[in-house]
Amino acid sequence: MAGPSFTVECPCCKAKLTLDAELQAVISHEAPPPTRSVDDLGAAFDKLRTKSAEREERFKEQLRAEGEKGKLLDRKFQEGLKKAKDTPGPPKRPFDYE
Repeated sequence: MAGPSFTVECPCCKAKLTLDAELQAVISHEAPPPTRSVDDLGAAFDKLRTKSAEREERFKEQLRAEGEKGKLLDRKFQEGLKKAKDTPGPPKRPFDYE
């Protein structure tokens, strides 16, 4: 004999779940109907083109930043070297501060 079961609809995605009260478990699941994000195919293509252009722009920015990365690291190294030359004596170790 099958236990008492009931069907509930998810408020977010509209999926239907059949639950068994006795077992306290989901017995079956019915997927929600597919939803379209755009109604017009032309609008979907425009959206894809826009996203593609944004990705391309971000890629170019990262490529530019990567090209200048060597200069940035060189400047940081030169600053650290200058600071090390200006500081007399060996560098402090973490346990020297105690």
